[in-house]
Amino acid sequence: MHYKKMAGTAAVFVLADQHANKPVERQGEIWSAQELHLDTTPATLTNKPSMASSLALEGLESYDPPRHGDVREVSALNASFVYIEAIRGWVELALDTESR
Repeated sequence: MHYKKMAGTAAVFVLADQHANKPVERQGEIWSAQELHLDTTPATLTNKPSMASSLALEGLESYDPPRHGDVREVSALNASFVYIEAIRGWVELALDTESR
């Protein structure tokens, strides 16, 4: 899996080859799952309330600080993101990862 950081965010990463039907801006550098520490994702994830957009994920730190393994669906992208403590950021879950 390869990821790109969403433009306009400090630490939200989307799958590099998804969302062709949605206007998702990505910054050029490609990141691997290993670089984003996805191997540290807990076996049991914690589902949290959904968010309207990926930009809202970053605002959580001030009122609902995320924990390692928290998952939030982003309705604008029809995708789920997991919080990875090691990078202090959100990474889109691949469909096969969500079925854990």
